[in-house]
This record gives sequence, structure tokens and C-alpha cells, in this order.
Amino acid sequence: MERRTFLKLAGLSSLFAEGAFRRLFAAPQPTVAVARGKDYARTTRSALALLGGMKRFVKPGDVVVLKPNMGWDRTPAQAANTHPLVVRALAEEALAAGAKRVKVFDRTCNDERRCYVQSGISDALKGMKGVELKFIENERFRRVPIKGAVLPAWELYDEALSADVFINVPVAKHHGLSRLTLGLKNVMGVMGGNRGSIHRHLDDALADINSVLKSHLTVIDATRILTDHGPQGGSPADVKVMDTVIASTDIVAADAYATTLFGLKPEDIPVTVAAHKRGLGEMNLKRVRIVTA
Repeated sequence: MERRTFLKLAGLSSLFAEGAFRRLFAAPQPTVAVARGKDYARTTRSALALLGGMKRFVKPGDVVVLKPNMGWDRTPAQAANTHPLVVRALAEEALAAGAKRVKVFDRTCNDERRCYVQSGISDALKGMKGVELKFIENERFRRVPIKGAVLPAWELYDEALSADVFINVPVAKHHGLSRLTLGLKNVMGVMGGNRGSIHRHLDDALADINSVLKSHLTVIDATRILTDHGPQGGSPADVKVMDTVIASTDIVAADAYATTLFGLKPEDIPVTVAAHKRGLGEMNLKRVRIVTA
């Protein structure tokens, strides 16, 4: 074989080998499950089923944390908090998968006693064996090193950090500062300290927090969305019924898809962009596998 031909073939072989190597170690395409229906418990279970069911995430004996948005003294119809039927369905599925205990909590903005009751979540979980609806205990926050873009460390709730499975269950809604609040922002509910101080660098700060507190599963309640005057809302005129539940193991992809329900693009939401740039997930929906039920 001539030397020139040999070198050309060797170069092609190297090129093909490099391509195969990249494909072998490339990150798998994230999946976003989207289910629709007016029976919100069934819709939630349908979204889970599209991802392989709760047993994919929860093993017998696991301690599971469900982190809904319960931050506001608002009723389910006002769309400021996660819908109670979505939360109950997830708790039931976790128990059915073998969870030893399911803990549900949030660091609220309004009075926690009123928030838990008005949200409907207290009634929805009442009497469920193995489910604890807990108020935040300030002594249980612990300082976690982050070495992030703007936060060197922060106080995070230890029951969220120590859970075998952390399930992030935000409601999809407008936010006056960040435009939307979805999965990435919902983790503020397990932050201690002066949370308001991070609003100066909100996008990078939330990327920092999500880099150390990983959501094993994100389930976005878009059964009804708050389109304006968020995050607290109050007016029925700002609520749009969507009858939709979104689920994904990729929190950025879940947020990116939920953004489209508001007529926006993922790149319109700075928190989504910051998290994507940090490698926390995929925001380009052309690179996301979307499955529906």
C-alpha cells in the first residue's frame, strides 16, 4: 500500500473512531413527559408512567421528600401553590413503590399554618400513613459549601439534602422578577438565611443552589397556571386552566418546556439560561425527547 493511501485511511479510521467515542460517551437525550387531563391525580400518574413509573426512582425503604410550592396564603384555584391532587398522587405513588416515609414541606412566604391549609395540601394528605406534612424547623438548616458563581456557601434544609429521593414539585407561574418560577426557582423553599439577598444575582445564585441540591425528579404542576401578578397572584383573571402535568429527570428541560405554555422561549428566562450554561440540563427543546399522554 502506498504511504499516502495508508495515511489517508489511517486518518479516516481515526475520524470514525473519534466519532464513535463521542457517541459512546455522549449524554443521553433527556426526556420530558407531558400528560393532559382534568383528573389531576390520573394525569400526574400518566406523566410518571411515561418516564417508567415511580419505581424507577423510589426503592423499598427510601425516604422521599416532596417539595411543592406552598409558599402563599392562596387557594388551589388561585394557582399560586402546587395543586393538592398532584402532591397527593405523588405521595401515593412513592408509598406504592415502597417508600418508608414521604416528607412534604416548604419554607413559606406567608404564615406557614395558613399556607399549608389554604393550599389544600394539608387536607389532601390528611390520614395518609407514612406521609409527614412538616413545618420547617430553623435549627435543621446547615451550611453547605458551594463554590459557585456567586455563592461560596449557603444554608440548606438537611431533610432535603439527606433524602434518598428529592422530588421537586413546583407550580408553573409568572414571577415579577424572574419572569417565571418553575423547578429551578422552587428550590428556594429549602434555603435558609436571607433568601431575598440572592435576588441581586438571582440567575447565577439559583444555578449555584441547584448544582448542590439535585432534583431526582421534577414534576411541574401546570394544571392551572398563573399568567400575571406572580408569584402571589390572587385574581382569578390571571389564572389559565391548562390541565397539564410535566415530568422529567432533567430540571432544565422540564422548565424549558413549561416556559412554552406562557408563549415564551426557554432563552427568555435567565434562570434557565444560567442553569444550562452550568451544565445542569438541556434547554434546547430540539435536543429533548418529548413524550405525551
